[in-house]
Amino acid sequence: MKLHSSETADDTRKVKLAYLVSHPIQYQAPLLRRISEEPDIDLTVFFGSSFSVREYTDKGFGVGVKWDVSLLHGYRYEFLPTIRDGQRTGMTCPMNYGILSRLRGNGRKPRFDALWVHGYSTVNAMHAILAAKSLGIPVLLRAESWLKDRKRSGRKLAVKRLFFKGLGELVDGAMPIGTLNAAYWRHYLGDDFPLFPFPYAVDNDYFQRRSREARDGRAKLLEELKLEPGRPVILFASKLQSRKRCGDLLEAYRNLTVGPSHKAPPYLVIVGDGQERAELESRAKASGLDGVRFCGFRNQSELPGFFDLATVFVLPSRHEPWGLIVNEVMNAGRAVIVSDDVGCQPDLVTDGVEGCVFRAGDVTSLTDALRRVLATPETAMRMGERGLERIRTWSFEEDIRGVRQALAEVTRKITA
Repeated sequence: MKLHSSETADDTRKVKLAYLVSHPIQYQAPLLRRISEEPDIDLTVFFGSSFSVREYTDKGFGVGVKWDVSLLHGYRYEFLPTIRDGQRTGMTCPMNYGILSRLRGNGRKPRFDALWVHGYSTVNAMHAILAAKSLGIPVLLRAESWLKDRKRSGRKLAVKRLFFKGLGELVDGAMPIGTLNAAYWRHYLGDDFPLFPFPYAVDNDYFQRRSREARDGRAKLLEELKLEPGRPVILFASKLQSRKRCGDLLEAYRNLTVGPSHKAPPYLVIVGDGQERAELESRAKASGLDGVRFCGFRNQSELPGFFDLATVFVLPSRHEPWGLIVNEVMNAGRAVIVSDDVGCQPDLVTDGVEGCVFRAGDVTSLTDALRRVLATPETAMRMGERGLERIRTWSFEEDIRGVRQALAEVTRKITA
């Protein structure tokens, strides 16, 4: 849905919201469509790059990726003119021009009532924030940052605090994606800085529906993967890179299955690709782990089939700002195990309730978590049911309430 220049009387009564983001993102597209359905919010999205709508090489997956879900349907958007576009994202890439003229428009007052920016650490983001400030347009900020990210030197922390002191003067509110992100904003911007909860959610309806539909194809997928029906399935689905710690899961699986035989030992299904795949496959082969299946990269529409097979999903990452794959799996009613370094954990997973939480990097703790969840089929089933109940309260509708609250506060044009 491209831009149009005509404006009706009804349009003038809407809040005109501009959103700047680096590129179309598969997780965000359905949220942008949902916001565009609000009768009193007129959303226009400005992208820096179009690389994600074509086939491109994902650095994390290490393979060519072309998303099989629509990234641009159902909302108004424009790709900004490009200075630099290296088919990737970073502090100086993409780099664009023209955001000031688009925010200003051709009239005597700015074209937009508010600007929402995704992230703050890029040239594009700061350019847009400064442009909005010069025009008197309030700015709302959303990002994934958290305090547990990684260690920094005292000098870098001092520079960061100085940066945030200036940023706080330019931004009118932040929209935290969860508990840890809210703590980050409070730490750097102060307890009195306006925060409007904007949960990191996925399209719950889509994943619940696709997970139900996947049951019809379960037998075919079991046959494809050479899995014996009735045996538990441990699922990993993410990039095979060091911070995802799939190697920890492989070691915990070995601990679980090597030794006295189980009547029905679990399988370990690994979905994803990346720089560590060859090493992980070699380790599995050397350990004689014949219950491991490496499935490579699978597109988003294929994942519900794997969720349907799973007894439990595991994300053992370090420095994981959120982990939206956890949201997706919970919509399939499956138990989840996450490390305590996964950002969504405080909001979505309580140890012993929706699954288990273990110490990041602690293989013994992860092995114990697997044993707890797989103790009986009923244990994993109950955890999955409780997870489905919890994820239903972490949805796009909570996001709509958050964005409406923010716009009501900074524009005074709509009600929350």
